[in-house]
Amino acid sequence: MATSPLSRVGIAAALALGLTLSGCTALFPSSAPPATDSQTGEEITQTDTDVFSLSVGQCLNDTEGTEVSEVPLVDCADEHDFEVYSDFEISGDEFPGADAIDTQADAECLTAFEQFVGISYDNSVYGYTYFTPTEGSWTDGNDRLVSCLIGDPNGKVTGTLKGIAK
Repeated sequence: MATSPLSRVGIAAALALGLTLSGCTALFPSSAPPATDSQTGEEITQTDTDVFSLSVGQCLNDTEGTEVSEVPLVDCADEHDFEVYSDFEISGDEFPGADAIDTQADAECLTAFEQFVGISYDNSVYGYTYFTPTEGSWTDGNDRLVSCLIGDPNGKVTGTLKGIAK
């Protein structure tokens, strides 16, 4: 997965600015540093997993880079940057272009946001971003998955944000 030009400054910054992240490709591994609990300083167990196999309810930490193939999963009970709150497949045989994918991802993730959180995005303190296919992952890997991610632009969260209504 690859980041969109608007979010090359990182997922956390993208959330803070209300922007989105996109992309998938199998070229770049996760570059996340070891995770530690901000309260205790203890290391949190995280496992790199294939970004193409993310599913709703999983929690993860931020990664660096504009294209990622692996992300660091953590237990949602531990501090984390994001939770996958929705996913869907984009249809079609031909790559529709990054702009078309971003438009569809933004619209569907926005709609799913309210259903997941319990209030509208405009009234929420949380932000969202997403992973989408790149042209390479679409063509070479039959990648059509969009994963919508929710997080707090002010820092890590603990537990699920499902139904939080904030």
